Amino acid sequence: MSELRILAVAIAAATAIAAAAQAEDGKRQALECVAPPETTHLSTTLSRVASRLERREGLTIVAIGSSSTEGAGASTPQATYPSRLEAELRARFPGARITLLNRGAGGEDAREMLDRMDRDVRDQNPDLVLWQVGTNAVLSYDGIARQAPMIQEGLKRLLKTGADVVLIDPQYAPKVLRDPDTGPMLALIEAIAKEEGVPVFHRFELMRYWHEKRAIPFETFLSPDLLHMNDWSYGCWATTLAAAITEALPPVKGDASAVASASAATPVKLDNPAR
Repeated sequence: MSELRILAVAIAAATAIAAAAQAEDGKRQALECVAPPETTHLSTTLSRVASRLERREGLTIVAIGSSSTEGAGASTPQATYPSRLEAELRARFPGARITLLNRGAGGEDAREMLDRMDRDVRDQNPDLVLWQVGTNAVLSYDGIARQAPMIQEGLKRLLKTGADVVLIDPQYAPKVLRDPDTGPMLALIEAIAKEEGVPVFHRFELMRYWHEKRAIPFETFLSPDLLHMNDWSYGCWATTLAAAITEALPPVKGDASAVASASAATPVKLDNPAR
């Protein structure tokens, strides 16, 4: 084959790959962020957050977790779920000073997060802590029995700061679904959260809904590794979590600039359970 023909074939292949990627990006952009109603409801009120907003004091949120928090699969730091969530909350509460600190570290499990929890969370004086946990333990170990005391210890430390705390469970992805420890881990997180009186944001159920009820292919809301999320799914996760946080606040007193502004935020469309 001549050099010119090889070059032509290479150019054609590159063009086809680029066109396919552009088409896939277009599909993601066209997707609505739709969620089942239960994923926009937290089981407890976020009283510390409500108090800070009512008194028009700065609101500090710390997101601690592994690669999903750090942003593996996001095209830019601004596309990670913590960055998107910060933007969503600022839109919902335009009169509030909201700072969200991303303390995600890829590959970590609960034990490794415990090692840095004081420095990365407690020392930041948070008002709300979002703890994404569980996936790496599922993928790295045979069995989850040793995870329970570490998650319990982590929650006790977080609650001792006086912050509101929300647990975030693993993602719904092929590599996670193949592991027999996934179901027990979801149940463990739910049980510990109930025991400690903190809510769980059910990321697993949100993503399962996309795939099973909305028939969205894994390739559309996951990165090519079929484990980490992508810009669209990080964004919809952030939008849904922002709606859940807002719904978990009691009525905020004070002037209108401190009250949630639904018109300024990205809408999350709730599925009709009668469908």
